[in-house]
Amino acid sequence: MSQFQEKATVVRVERFSDENFRLTLDCPLIAESAKPGQFVMIRTSVGKDPLLRRPFSIHQTSRGGKIQIYFKVVGRGTHILAHVKEGEELSVFGPLGKGFRLNPHVPAILVGGGLGIAPMLFLAKENSRLKKSSSEDLILLGAREKSELAPLLDDFRQFNRKLLTATDDGSLGHHGFVTEVLQSIELPPGCIVYACGPEPMMAGVNKICRDQGIPCQVSVESVMACGMGACLGCSRPAKSGTYTHVCLHGPVYDAEELIWNI
Repeated sequence: MSQFQEKATVVRVERFSDENFRLTLDCPLIAESAKPGQFVMIRTSVGKDPLLRRPFSIHQTSRGGKIQIYFKVVGRGTHILAHVKEGEELSVFGPLGKGFRLNPHVPAILVGGGLGIAPMLFLAKENSRLKKSSSEDLILLGAREKSELAPLLDDFRQFNRKLLTATDDGSLGHHGFVTEVLQSIELPPGCIVYACGPEPMMAGVNKICRDQGIPCQVSVESVMACGMGACLGCSRPAKSGTYTHVCLHGPVYDAEELIWNI
């Protein structure tokens, strides 16, 4: 698998809320090679503060060599990214990690919560490319409130899949967690569930799928310093009794491979 380090020009900056942003970057080599579920490491400053790159799921790729990242301001690195201007350049390294394994012959159930929505758009686009239509495919999206979710809905609606939403405060869709929506519906026979979101959400998705005998792939988040397995900062225990390194063996796993301490 090829990785590239590119000087990516910021093409567009979108602000969805006080904390949620989306950047479009001109990044042709990475865009050409990227698969849904993979990520990039971005240097957020030209100096040494912050020193390390930050990992971001690839939100989607588009024609002309563009990639998008969707993120929330949670620290100094993301604060800097939220204030970049169109025309500025960022050092981007990727694509990294192992992505989702789509099966175009069975129904796909996509479940994204919070920032876990980010890789779901890329996955939905690839799923739509592989099978132009499917009445049994389903997209479930959850967030804290409407402002975090509403700006993204048209992007997902373009694929003509059934779309259900949930918000913690009830401002859009189901009042509660997206896992409650998943639990309440009858999933089509032979489907595969693909999920990304907070750890408790994915543990809940895993339990629902395990109880129903449904295969489930999850994209997990982890603190990373290098993205290439050198720092070992992203290790987590696996059911095999060993440790897995998210940047190399993930970020996408079969949910049953992992230990969920929730």
